[in-house]
Formats: sequence, C-alpha cells, structure tokens
Amino acid sequence: MAKNIRTLTFDAVIVGGGGSGMRASLQLARAGLSVAVLTKVFPTRSHTVAAQGGIGASLGNMGDDNWHYHFYDTVKGSDWLGDQDAIEYMCREAPKMVYELEHMGMPFDRNEDGTIYQRPFGGHSSNYGEKPVPRACAAADRTGHALLHTLYQQNVAANTQFFVEWIALDLIRDEDGDVLGVTAIDLETGDVAVFQAKCTLFATGGAGRIYQASTNAFINTGDGLGMAARAGIPLEDMEFWQFHPTGVAGAGVLLTEGCRGEGGLLRNKNGEPFMERYAPTLKDLAPRDFVSRCMDQEIKEGRGCGPNGDYVVLDLTHLGAETIHKRLPSVYEIGKNFANVDCTKEPIPVVPTIHYQMGGIPTNINGQVVAPKDGDPNTVVKGFYAIGECSCVSVHGANRLGTNSLLDLIVFGKAAGDHIIETVRRESAVHKPLPADALDKTLARIAKLDNSTSGEYCQDVANDMRRSMQAHAGVFRTQALLDAGVTQILEIEKRVQNIHLKDKSKVFNTARIEALELQNLIEAAKATIISAAARKECRGAHTVVDYERPLTDPDCPLGRNDKEWMRHTLWYKDGNRLDYKPVKLKPLTVDTVPPKPRTF
Repeated sequence: MAKNIRTLTFDAVIVGGGGSGMRASLQLARAGLSVAVLTKVFPTRSHTVAAQGGIGASLGNMGDDNWHYHFYDTVKGSDWLGDQDAIEYMCREAPKMVYELEHMGMPFDRNEDGTIYQRPFGGHSSNYGEKPVPRACAAADRTGHALLHTLYQQNVAANTQFFVEWIALDLIRDEDGDVLGVTAIDLETGDVAVFQAKCTLFATGGAGRIYQASTNAFINTGDGLGMAARAGIPLEDMEFWQFHPTGVAGAGVLLTEGCRGEGGLLRNKNGEPFMERYAPTLKDLAPRDFVSRCMDQEIKEGRGCGPNGDYVVLDLTHLGAETIHKRLPSVYEIGKNFANVDCTKEPIPVVPTIHYQMGGIPTNINGQVVAPKDGDPNTVVKGFYAIGECSCVSVHGANRLGTNSLLDLIVFGKAAGDHIIETVRRESAVHKPLPADALDKTLARIAKLDNSTSGEYCQDVANDMRRSMQAHAGVFRTQALLDAGVTQILEIEKRVQNIHLKDKSKVFNTARIEALELQNLIEAAKATIISAAARKECRGAHTVVDYERPLTDPDCPLGRNDKEWMRHTLWYKDGNRLDYKPVKLKPLTVDTVPPKPRTF
C-alpha cells in the first residue's frame, strides 16, 4: 500500500448519491451499519432530479389496475428480453414502495379524495393491453426532484455519512475475486483514498454522455460501468439504448412523457396527430421505442416540421394554461428557456433524443452482481452490488416503460439494502485484508496523465466519440453503420490512451476528472457498439433496418428473432469478447407471458 494514502473503513460503501443509492443507504443507516456514500455532486443534484413524469405503481386510484397488468405491460414493453422473475418482483413491490415514500413525506399530487394522483404513461394499460390506464404516481412534473429531496432528508435524519465531490476510480478485488471496496479521489484536494468495505454498492447512473445529443446530465459518464469492466466484470445488454421521443429539438432537454399522459399530442407539418395511424389503441401513449421510430419515419417521409423538416411538434395548447401550470410547470419553463416557445399558445419542436441505457452491470433481484463462472451464468461476485441505471437486473429488457426507472431505483435500492444488512451481520466482524497492489492501477492511471508532455485534448477525443456513436447507433441502425462504428470506436479508444493533461494542479482539477471519466465512457461506448453489431435482429430499442420483417412473418415478427436472439449479451473488456446467457422466462409465482408480436 502506498504511503500517505488514507484508508477509510465502513460496513458498506455506496458509490452514487442519487435515488437508488440513497434508498439503499437509508436502509443501511437505519439498521445501524456504518455506511459511506461517495457522490460526484451534492446528492439532491444527482441525475434522478431530472426525472419528471412519475413512479409506476398499480395503486388503481384513477382506474382499474393491478400488478398483473403492470407485469404484463413491462414484459411486453421489454420486447420479451426482460427477466420475468425480476419484473414480477418489481411490479408486486411497487405499491408498497410508493406508500413508503408517501409516509416519508414525499409531496405527491393529490386527487380530490386525498389519494395519490396518477396519470397515464406510454405502454401502461389495463386488462392486458386493452386500454391506457393511469399508473404514474406524480409530483407535478418534478417527481425525481421530490424523490431526491425526500430521501436526502431521511438520510440526514439517519446520520448517513456523505462524501460529496468524491469520485470513485477503481474497484478493489482480491485473489478470490471478492470486492473489498474502491479507490477514490477527492475533487477538492486531489488526494486519493481507499474506501474499504464488507459490501460495495454501485449506484452510479447511466452513460448517456457517450452520445452527442442526450437528455443526460454531464455527470452521466458511466463510471460504474468503466470500473466494473476494468475489474473483469461483463456488461449486459449494452446494445439497448432508449431514445426518448420528446427531447427539445436542438437542445436535447427532456420533455416528460407526462405531457402525453396529460393529453398532449405529437403532430407533423400537416397538423395531423400521426400516432393514430401507427398505434390505433394506445396512440401517443405507445412505448417509447415505438413512438421514436414513428417520429423518425414521419421526418424521413417528408412530413417533418420547420424549415428543414427535421422535427415534429408536441402540442399542449388544447390542455389549457391552468392544467399546464398545475401539472406541467417545468415543461412550461423548459419550453420558454430552451425552445423560446410558450407551450400554452404554440407547440414545442421535438426529436427523439438518447435518454436511458437498458443494459449495465449484471445483477439479481437482491442487487448482487453476477457473472459467469464454472458454467453458471449467474454466479455471485462476493461483496459487490449494483442498482439503478448502472445495473441490469433486466426488468427493462430491450425497452423500458416510462416511470419504471424511478420504480427500479426504490425497489432494488431497498432490496439491496436488506441483503447487505443480512450479509454484514452474518459475516465476520473483521474486514478481509486489502491486496498489496490495491492502489497500483489507480495511481498508474493518474501518473500517466500527470506525467504527460504531449498528446490530445480530452474533449476533442470525447466529442469525436460522441459524434461516432450518434451517427452509427441511432434510432434506426444498419449493419454497415454498426460495423463501421466498431472500427471507429476502437480507433478512438487508442486516442483515449494518448490524452495530454496541461493542468497538473491538484485542487479542483476538473480537467483531470474529465480525462478519468473519458476512460469510463469509452468502455461504455465499446460495449454498446460491439454488442449492437453482433445482434442480428430487431428488438425493442435495437432496430436494424437490414433485419426488419413484416408483422405477418411467424418466425421474426417485425424482425425480432426469438429462436436465435432471445438471450442476453455479455461484453467483456478483455479482448472485446462477447458471451450470452438465456432470458429468464419463468416468473416467481405467476404464469409466463409467452412471446408474441408487439402491437399497440
């Protein structure tokens, strides 16, 4: 171990202070465990704050609903790539989790009878797809903001210890493969430290900044993915990236699906509400992958709006100013600030924009990280957990339903917390010794940057990576584009190793942090493009034009090939190797939902 480097010891270390991280830390702190939460930004500024529309739960406050319908919608929405045991667990737990938040003081909107207000959302239906149902438990269009503040207040009351503006750098694994903590750097001082723990939990969020146009915050640099990949952990289903239908054209800022849940309509240049043609039942409330492709098709067929015909519009004007200001106040502000539009009087220009990764670090329903070993594809990596967007318990499969992201955070945040409590109480009171080389890789990466005398500017390389990913792995993909993208990203990876850091200071050196973040982003980009190029079918958010088929094709409805490709992708950093494992089609207690064509 290097001299003058602190080692801080805890029962559990959580990397990430967003919704999932704080739900888990709350569980641990309330149980009396010593827990440290490392977060790049102040917890209430984590990216969960950007979630607008609601938390999905079958409360049935405003329509006929139960968890079986929610379960069916999620399986269907996932295009049958979601694991049905995990989906059942999430949907069954959902109402209880929402009521827990209500009792913590989360300020949900209310119906006249005092129950929690719920709005319809894309892909949510009653009676197994028969009609839309209100399922999104909402706090206006600031649900993520309300969730974060509620959880932060509860964590403060429980004496959770936060390390704000600390950035985790690498996992620490011993010769048995067990995870013993992380190395991390303090942005304020530039000092490196070791956080040793009996259990290490990643809640680091997504990697949406691998794309040029993204609804993601600048902090979403795939740090957990990069750390896991460098430590030999595979990344699962990284080819599946959700394009949100309604990003503000030219800005990428998200306009919640709650706009359409409240009755907003997508229109083309002729003023036609075109989703009626594509999804006669759910219309504008079809799942996001479907709506995004429909929008893209309208634009490509010449019915786009604006001087260049390169966007469609989201029309809220018929809702009335009172409803907009009550239910969608942030949308009104975003329209004014980013589109120069008063949405009470005129529609807002929108285009599909990268929003969410369905893949991530493979886990089970307890949040434990799993990886293939000795023929078992789901062998637990001892001491290592992941939850939230950085993880892949595979409740979202090939396409996530709106509101299931916030639900994912709280359900599996609590589940992981409960499992860690059991593990810590069962294990020895003594921490396993750290390996002698625990800091070597981290210090070598920092030293390479600090000792550089020439090379490329970090953001030039990062921007080229984003442009390449945007061009080669968009809403519609072709095999040729994907193959070319693999070649480009592997060339850009070489440039990542040649970054020159001009500023060698330690205190708040954001240039150093950006260079370290780029090393995580490139792993996420490689995992995405290589996994996508290998999947020879259309499924959910992964639509490859070469493999599109008519709906009537019995073997490949719309190009989905269940015979060969109903399996999860596993990408390994070492040699860019791909492996696969089967989808879990058997739920916990109910019957399997058999695959069928997705129609809306």
